[in-house]
Amino acid sequence: MAEPAPATENNEGRRIQMLRAAAELICERGFSETRIADVAKRAGVSSALVIYYFGTRDRLLVDALRYSEESFYEAGEKMLAEVPSLRERLSLLIRWTCVPEGQGADEIPGAWGLWFDLWAQAFRHDEVRAGRIELDARWRRMIIDALRVADSAELGSGIDAKMFALEFAALLDGLSIQVALEDPEVDSEVAYQIAMRFAERELDLAPAEKPARKSAKKAGTSKSDKVLARGRR
Repeated sequence: MAEPAPATENNEGRRIQMLRAAAELICERGFSETRIADVAKRAGVSSALVIYYFGTRDRLLVDALRYSEESFYEAGEKMLAEVPSLRERLSLLIRWTCVPEGQGADEIPGAWGLWFDLWAQAFRHDEVRAGRIELDARWRRMIIDALRVADSAELGSGIDAKMFALEFAALLDGLSIQVALEDPEVDSEVAYQIAMRFAERELDLAPAEKPARKSAKKAGTSKSDKVLARGRR
């Protein structure tokens, strides 16, 4: 099978149109029930054009998830760089993953479903497996970066940032699945508490300060936070 057409400035708008259509349909129906013809119809193009740009359904799934994640990473990396406290950065990472926010106008409803289908397909298909590795590696790098910019007073020198990122990302994945599936014992607040307690133990963080000034910014209330309303997971 021929390689899909490379992304260029000239075709970027059309590619995004098809990627959004694919992401919406996969969230609505599941990957197994989404055909190339369905994506083409939703995007208002021909099936041949979808195949020309993406080659296979597997590639379309990975690229649709990559597209849905891109705004999350861009906004998330910028926000984390502006937050001075390690505890606040960890809090943001947890909330972005485990605490549902209001649906923004540009967000894809049910975007979590893309990850469910990606994991299922990655178990059997090499192309999807490679995409899963790439996307999760970026998520772990974000966690590592949140630690590396921490003040020495907050984080000791003996912390293995890579190992913490592996453990923390795996924990957040598991918790966010429970939240997404509406487990009666693991709602978003319980998930947040579990993840934060883990981070406190592993990083030996000082006890949280009591909420103080009314002017203090709260996580999850800014315009940028709405862009990140999962977003990742």
